[in-house]
Amino acid sequence: MTVVRIGTRGSLLATTQADTVRRGLIAAGLDAELVIIKTAGDMSAAPVQTIGVGVFTAALREALTDGKVDIAVHSYKDLPTAPDERFVIAAIPEREDPRDALVARDGLVLGELPVGATVGTSAPRRAAQLRALGQGLDVRPLRGNLDTRIGKVASGELDAVVVARAGLARIGRLDVITEALDPVQMISAPAQGALAVECRIADTDLIEAIRTLDDMNTRTCVAAERGLLAELEAGCSAPVGAIADIVESIDESGRVFEELSLRACVAALDGSDSIRASIVGSTDNAEELGRDLAREMLDLGARKLVDITEPAANASHHPHKKALENNR
Repeated sequence: MTVVRIGTRGSLLATTQADTVRRGLIAAGLDAELVIIKTAGDMSAAPVQTIGVGVFTAALREALTDGKVDIAVHSYKDLPTAPDERFVIAAIPEREDPRDALVARDGLVLGELPVGATVGTSAPRRAAQLRALGQGLDVRPLRGNLDTRIGKVASGELDAVVVARAGLARIGRLDVITEALDPVQMISAPAQGALAVECRIADTDLIEAIRTLDDMNTRTCVAAERGLLAELEAGCSAPVGAIADIVESIDESGRVFEELSLRACVAALDGSDSIRASIVGSTDNAEELGRDLAREMLDLGARKLVDITEPAANASHHPHKKALENNR
């Protein structure tokens, strides 16, 4: 039997995520193994905005192109919104809880942090929304794996950190969470908690095998969230949050049916302004629903709030960046 080679970054979180895919393929009757791919982002301590989120996905895609691996497992939120005609997202497994999580000293929740409390985060989106709360928090940039970030609270270097709950769940560290942040407080990144299982578009037999791992509800929600991001012409490190849910509704005759609910937020990096909006619509047109909400937010002034401060060197990761700059 041919062994399916699954490309992944080498961190504990990345290999744990990829191993869920490996086990799923084995359950489907395939033999599979993990192949560790080093990325420039793993070897740099520079802020993500400086090196570009794309470094985490480009190396995996290069390994796919070169035939070193057959599958790449990405954190979906790291992928650019522009499709790459060489590849296909063959499966989006059921995602973990997409909310952000607070890990704070003394078991504090977000509302209990005092003015001036130091809070670390790796994401401009989180920093912008934290500042927009108006609590007077001292928000600081943060890099490193999850254990490193959590350790900065345990050591007293920071009062708290905000990270993705999904990552903590996957490495078995939910015990450190002092509060899972409700979207009313902080809306997570588009596709947060979801994995993208990508392969070459020509590998049709493998695509069919991988599709057994696909979760349609997750795919629908992610399509709406990323549709909004694409319409805003915002990079995947921009201060844009979006979270979609499949909800039950009742029509006038009492018939129960499913709809797609999408909430989003765009915030200025300094927290001086933010725009929140929501929409409900058919699950059949998820991406367009996201784009509709984005257009509504643009009408409300979202354009001026979207972060375009990424270095020009990363523009290739965001082919929409040039268009955004021209519209300033």
